[in-house]
Amino acid sequence: MGGFYPFKTKHRKLGKVDAPLNNKLENVEWAEFRIEEVLQWQPQKEIDPLKLDELRDETESFYPFYGQATIDNGIISYNQLTKNVLNNKLGKPTILIHSNNQNIVYVETPFYLKDGHGATSVLQSENLNRTNQMFIIASIDRVIKNKYSYNKKATKIELKNTIITLPTKNGKIDFDFMESFISELEAERIAELEAYLTVTGLKDYTLTVDEEKVLAEFENIEWGEFKIGSLFDKLNLRTLKKPFDKLSDTSNIQTNEFNLPLVNAKFGNNGIMFYGREKDFDSAEMTIDVISNGAIATGTVYAQPYKTGILWDAYLLKPKVVDISKQKLLFFTTSLEKSIKLKFGWDNKAVWSKVQHQLVSLPTQNNQPNYEIMNTLISAIQKLVIKDLVLYVDKKIVTTI
Repeated sequence: MGGFYPFKTKHRKLGKVDAPLNNKLENVEWAEFRIEEVLQWQPQKEIDPLKLDELRDETESFYPFYGQATIDNGIISYNQLTKNVLNNKLGKPTILIHSNNQNIVYVETPFYLKDGHGATSVLQSENLNRTNQMFIIASIDRVIKNKYSYNKKATKIELKNTIITLPTKNGKIDFDFMESFISELEAERIAELEAYLTVTGLKDYTLTVDEEKVLAEFENIEWGEFKIGSLFDKLNLRTLKKPFDKLSDTSNIQTNEFNLPLVNAKFGNNGIMFYGREKDFDSAEMTIDVISNGAIATGTVYAQPYKTGILWDAYLLKPKVVDISKQKLLFFTTSLEKSIKLKFGWDNKAVWSKVQHQLVSLPTQNNQPNYEIMNTLISAIQKLVIKDLVLYVDKKIVTTI
């Protein structure tokens, strides 16, 4: 096997894991492989999105339509299309790697693929399954996110020769180890989540009388419009002209020293781009982060309940209401984004001088914002969402006991 270079290491770890699992990683034999030695490229059928209507076949089942999206696991939509454009008809475990943004997704159903001139690699292996794919994807991701960018795409030729590191046994890739490691890691995280849900009281998903009432009477809630500037103050926080001078080489990872979330024009990860030292940045908590500039993110709004600092192309708003809660903050965030997201863009920045004059729609009582209803409504929605998570955790714990 041409790509086999065995070695032992204490430095190649799969994210942040606890000591017992770290020990397992340190004591395993590792080797380097070209991706084409691990996964096999599959033929693919791509679709021009403008031709979806003419390809529609309502006698077929709905299947996911994948593009190079970075949210919703890369799924653009679900469609009923002719079998002629369907990929992975047998529903085999499959990994998709997008060359433009290096996004990696896992799919185990038939799927449609957006035309990208071959920009997506469709990969399979007879050894690939739902569990070990997490290990393999993590191993690929940690390499290509640093090696490639939009200006240096992860093309199929590049990917085939990209070197990744995997555990081995007797000179062969140890898929069994990967599967057992991920299973143990999952069991640990489920136990931690169970403890967190218990300590925070989130395991209680039973709706109160007030929560049931506000959901039942949602259609009858009175709404009113308010000028954004009358509800929020923009914070003028100290930032750095050259923030990288004060950031570590690994400041995209939170550490004990670099622990202050710093937001900028980042789409996803709650707007957090880096972590800095509190002594280097001004910060505030219970704020709302508005992205003022960005090709995709302009007008995106994130709730920042904890201490947060600013890098560039974003600003923080502080609600003027005195008794602000996390529930109210979440309500404000959603309402603000709904108000401004479609009004601003690359050519029309969402700067405060413009945003403060926009109107936001909120529940009202006596012509004033009804903060009590906001609080109750978000609490009810949180319980409805957390219910599925609690039931999932309980089910997973039962299956692993």
